Amino acid sequence: MGRTAIGKSNAKIILIGDHSVVYGQPAIALPLPSVTTQVVMRTANNGQTITSRYFDGPIAQMGQNLAGVAALITTLLDRFDGQTTPFTMAITSDLPAERGMGSSAAVAVAITRAMYRFFQRPLNRELLLSTVDIAEKITHGNPSGIDAATVSSDVPIWFVPRQETLQIPFTLRGYLVIADSGIKGQTGQAVAAVARRKMAFPQETTQQIQRLGELSHQARIALATPDLMHLGQIMTDAQRQLKGLGVSSPELDKLTQVACQNGALGAKLTGGGMGGCLIALCPDLATTHQVEDHLRAAGATETWTEAFNLEEEHQ
Repeated sequence: MGRTAIGKSNAKIILIGDHSVVYGQPAIALPLPSVTTQVVMRTANNGQTITSRYFDGPIAQMGQNLAGVAALITTLLDRFDGQTTPFTMAITSDLPAERGMGSSAAVAVAITRAMYRFFQRPLNRELLLSTVDIAEKITHGNPSGIDAATVSSDVPIWFVPRQETLQIPFTLRGYLVIADSGIKGQTGQAVAAVARRKMAFPQETTQQIQRLGELSHQARIALATPDLMHLGQIMTDAQRQLKGLGVSSPELDKLTQVACQNGALGAKLTGGGMGGCLIALCPDLATTHQVEDHLRAAGATETWTEAFNLEEEHQ
């Protein structure tokens, strides 16, 4: 009888700590459970095939653009002695690529969960993250681990490079609008730009990076309190620092301003910047819809809404 196994993951955004995390400051990443990736594995009569946004066909024929995924699947088949087990794997994802939402990590998490279920093996969180790292190292070279930790979580992640990655409690009530600026994010260029700026203006740049670190600590308290108004102010302050570091863009500047003018408590870019997405914090559903409408009218190509009306289960 055929067997079916499903693995799921979600998108992520950096709430606070973009770029300063590169210099050892803490960052907070939020999972977005409404934006998901799903992998469905089914027993087949023969072969091992995959269907996805980027490739349909035998797993053995996946191209270089999917080298991380191919390595992950091959490693797991070796781990399970499943090299000759026939199956189909279907990957569907709501996550846009290259928008700072953790799309590659989300695929790797969903594949790992699906394969462990398909081959009926136990999987704990530590093993999940170390396995996902197989794909992420090939895809990103030297990943921090924050993407994998967050897309596999249902609560925020507190991340300090080379020190700690913690799931943290929060009691946030409100809504987050994520909007795509329509410009592909340029993380590598943005990181390099901050490094050059730090060489040219060491004192000012260091102060901006340290301020972003302070805002991460404040945001952690605001999430747990919760203090929605203060969190919005923190986000807007963070956007000022990121703009000062040169990693915003005219489109992001315009859209964050539009969000705040139409009721958002705060707004900022998220991720690498120089394009990509922004996030806006809203107090209620009516404001959320208003902000979404104005962002789209101002040029946002897509928006997502995450409701954070969370209570005991995340405390």
